Amino acid sequence: MTPENNQFNPKKCVVFFDFDNTIATCDVFDNMLLLFSKDDRWVELEKRWKSGRIGSKTCLEGQLRGMGLDKKILDSYLSKIRLDPYFKPIYKLLLSRKVKMVVLSDNYDYILNRVLKINGIKKLKVYANKLKFSGKRIITDYPFKNKDCQVCAHCKTRNLLANTPKDAMIIYVGDGESDICPAKNARMIFAKDHLLRHLKDSKLEYTPIHNLKEVLLYFKRNLK
Repeated sequence: MTPENNQFNPKKCVVFFDFDNTIATCDVFDNMLLLFSKDDRWVELEKRWKSGRIGSKTCLEGQLRGMGLDKKILDSYLSKIRLDPYFKPIYKLLLSRKVKMVVLSDNYDYILNRVLKINGIKKLKVYANKLKFSGKRIITDYPFKNKDCQVCAHCKTRNLLANTPKDAMIIYVGDGESDICPAKNARMIFAKDHLLRHLKDSKLEYTPIHNLKEVLLYFKRNLK
């Protein structure tokens, strides 16, 4: 359990959130695989990614190509995605106290931005892989890929460090494989699922969570 900071300074605090299964109540991309994949080839890609034989960029690209998807179908699906019920109160509280918030995701920016907008979240910086439509074609780009690392399509650590001054208090909230590396830079980690299991085997301090309720309570206690 991470001790709370009795000298919490909102001006020096930067809060980083993962998206899938953290801000969102589900893994938005994984659910797309179940709903829209034309065959089961995505399963083998997932196995190869989890075993470390391929990186997430190769996995994502292959799985995306295997979906029967266009903009209309995707937009209809995304309109049904809901956020963790505690996220909007956190967002409003941090916004009112001018605490910097950043979303880091190995998903795609089109997906994140549309879900956030539908759920009434507008002023939030998002870093993710790029996706856009050109007619019926889906075009992707990976501007935040670390050429020296094959694990993630989006190097979250790179964007975390780019958004924090040297004396910043970094708070990280996440759940997955892509959160392990950036979370190592945080003073305080709220973790669930895969990230939590990893941290149990490390020397890093953390606070286990099931949803964002504990995160909201933490900020309510510290942002007087």
